[in-house]
Amino acid sequence: MRTTWRVLAAHRDLRLALSAGLISMSGDWILLIGLLYQVYAMTGSTVASGFTMLSAGVPQVLLGPVAGTLADRWDRKKTMVCADLLLAAGLVPLLAVHGRGDVWIVYLVLVWEGAVQQFFSPAQRAMVPRLVPDDRLPTANAISGQVGDVARLAGSALGGVLAALGGLAAVTIADAASFIVSAALLAGLRTSGRVAREAVSRTRLASVATDLRAGLALVGKSRTLRALMLFGLVTSLGEGVFVTLVTPFVEHTLHGTSRQFGLFAAAQAVGGIAGGVFAAAISHRIPASRLLGYGAAAFGAVDLAIFLYPVFYVALWPAIVGMIVVGLPSALAAAGMMTLLQRGVQDAFRGRVFGALGAVQGLAVLIGTVAAGYLSSRVGTIAVLAAQGAVWLLAGLAVVVRVRLADRRRLPCPTLVAREGS
Repeated sequence: MRTTWRVLAAHRDLRLALSAGLISMSGDWILLIGLLYQVYAMTGSTVASGFTMLSAGVPQVLLGPVAGTLADRWDRKKTMVCADLLLAAGLVPLLAVHGRGDVWIVYLVLVWEGAVQQFFSPAQRAMVPRLVPDDRLPTANAISGQVGDVARLAGSALGGVLAALGGLAAVTIADAASFIVSAALLAGLRTSGRVAREAVSRTRLASVATDLRAGLALVGKSRTLRALMLFGLVTSLGEGVFVTLVTPFVEHTLHGTSRQFGLFAAAQAVGGIAGGVFAAAISHRIPASRLLGYGAAAFGAVDLAIFLYPVFYVALWPAIVGMIVVGLPSALAAAGMMTLLQRGVQDAFRGRVFGALGAVQGLAVLIGTVAAGYLSSRVGTIAVLAAQGAVWLLAGLAVVVRVRLADRRRLPCPTLVAREGS
């Protein structure tokens, strides 16, 4: 905890950026949970709920690389502020939703929100290395992950309450207000958001396409980036599987009630918060490649334990304990991967790389979601969930082996170490 407070106390702009993220992400969870609640209440259709999630996810796949390219051409601070204001304005049509026949408005709003978010996220991630010294970058990334878990826990709880008490209007106003506050905080950053490159002044479509190709070429040529993109792909497939099958796992495999499912979800967020605290305290002492490798391997091992123990013993409490424990390796792996990406890419290319990664991860989540529904009906929920845990374990072990081989040769890890120890 002392390390976390020292970093936050020493870096004003990091405090502002994290505060903005906490507020806006809490608003996002308020809206998502509230929309899922209201859409199902209005339609009684799980298909409509599925379209709600799909509408929010598709823009990530289609716009990620292009939005990341533009984030490398525009002032990143201004990009984030403008995006927040556009996100707030885009929520206004939800106030016109009153019944089943208006659900199409929800889908259009979520497509808009998802599209604008693709410009915000690469700019935000590319900005973090400017807010702290390089040796504090892993700590800043760990704290950022912790902020996301706090936002998820608080926003999910508030979303359900606001939806029940004030309906769609209440969750809409709450999310819009969160974006406005976030924009105000980001506008107060003293760190420059300008990208130091001549190409920023060009606005022609052809030059944007050239920049996009240059970014994709960088990913193709760099063994580091290819490895991290592949890691993001396979683990995001697992995320899609988990999101799809976690409800039937709790309700049907463990025979849990809806209230117990809420407890299970809360345990996941609590584990992430606790893991984030620990990761922030130690991440600056451990090379980012090891954070990623050992964190991912431990995450996969705990995941396997969570999803395989019901074969021998059916009870909910081990799963709840496991969801808290898994928060630690999850936080370590996330901090390690983000740090490797930020250190391994020049500032002028960071937006494009993060945009491409977002598109890869979004596509993988959608594929994992579809595959989970198909495979679980044939081989069972436990088998599919265990497979996604095994994928995490194998991916982590692959990183660990690669790092150890590099250590034996006393050379920088050719695929996963970028400016380690700098």
